[in-house]
Amino acid sequence: MSFKVEQMEEKNMVKLVIESTAEEFEAGLNKAYNKDKNKISIPGFRKGKAPRKMIEQMYGAEVFYEDAANAIIPEAYATAAEESKLEIVSQPKISVVQLEKGKPFIFAAEVAVKPEVELGTYKGVEVEKADTEVTDADVEEELKKVQEQNSRTVTVEDRAVKDGDMTVIDFEGFVDGVAFEGGKGENYPLTIGSHSFIDNFEEQLIGMNIGEEKEINVTFPEEYHAEELKGKPATFKVSVKEIKEKQLPELDDDFAQDVSDFDTLAEYKEDLKKTISVRKENEAKAKKEDEAIAKIVETSKMDIPEAMINTQVNRMVEDFAQRLQQQGLSIDQYFQYTGMTADKIVEEMKPEAVKRIQTRLVLEAVAKAEDIQVSDEEFDAELQKMADMYKMELSQIKEFMGEFEGKQIRSDIAIQKAVDLIVNSTVEK
Repeated sequence: MSFKVEQMEEKNMVKLVIESTAEEFEAGLNKAYNKDKNKISIPGFRKGKAPRKMIEQMYGAEVFYEDAANAIIPEAYATAAEESKLEIVSQPKISVVQLEKGKPFIFAAEVAVKPEVELGTYKGVEVEKADTEVTDADVEEELKKVQEQNSRTVTVEDRAVKDGDMTVIDFEGFVDGVAFEGGKGENYPLTIGSHSFIDNFEEQLIGMNIGEEKEINVTFPEEYHAEELKGKPATFKVSVKEIKEKQLPELDDDFAQDVSDFDTLAEYKEDLKKTISVRKENEAKAKKEDEAIAKIVETSKMDIPEAMINTQVNRMVEDFAQRLQQQGLSIDQYFQYTGMTADKIVEEMKPEAVKRIQTRLVLEAVAKAEDIQVSDEEFDAELQKMADMYKMELSQIKEFMGEFEGKQIRSDIAIQKAVDLIVNSTVEK
């Protein structure tokens, strides 16, 4: 196997032209034959027993070409990519150049390579000073959140629906007197004020009693996802089946004892103040990082090839699909429920993909400019965090870790050191 590197017209794009010898292609054809022969029927032969020449005579010499190429390409590309020493940052776009029996098999792989970065000023970047003072209002707001979390839901039978109630309703919608698809629901849970229904639907339930039926008039918005309902007036026949309300606990010493390790509400508030202070400090640090890095990106120059962006977007879409799957939802179901499409989600993710690429490239450039090194002690400390997280021994983590993963972790540590260098040199205004 041999290869050559050709520069492409788009900056930071190259073409690896990879050639496998005629003998290597012949080996690939034999591999394809042995893989597929049991699926091919030839008169006079049991399946899997027909000679390769006989199959090629009957079905054409090209019958095994595609499988042979697919058998050769992954390993040949991986070898060429490694030997080329190129910093490849995209999935390859493969095209066949020559595919003919008795001749070398030649294919091309178009790839993006890591762009050079012309760094802007990265030390002494001006950032806005963040307010980290904790006020009494902050403590009260946090206290209300805990109060909400410890609320209880009770059934109400002696009054009508009011704002904030959790109701259970039956409903059926009509446009021009005709029921429309998807407009009917039974035992539907609806919190008044959640704005999960269109227009002023929820507000019109206020004042209704259990068992009461009412006609509610609404108008579908012009941008509604169902084309046939856009801008249409509709009538819903609604009946209220249940009313529930949220009851909050009293904010007193008993409450503090129930939700914390403190005996008094005053002590609990003091602890909340410390917690909020730590959170505000962390938020301020993150904001400072983001602002400083954004300014460095803005003053730096780099030519990011489209293939690199597409690869990043694909990773982000895959991550999003995995998170949906963990919630029991497929990406196709998500598209169906939201009206989103594959093209739309790709377009929406592109700006964030570009931002992530720019950030990483700039931080790698800072680490290189500052000759930031990662010691074995720092590397082991990071691995120890992973070991603690997965409740494993450090030696086990090292055993399972490949060379690529080790390089990636060292790179991530260097990136974080670059971030710290940038943040520590910022000037607050």
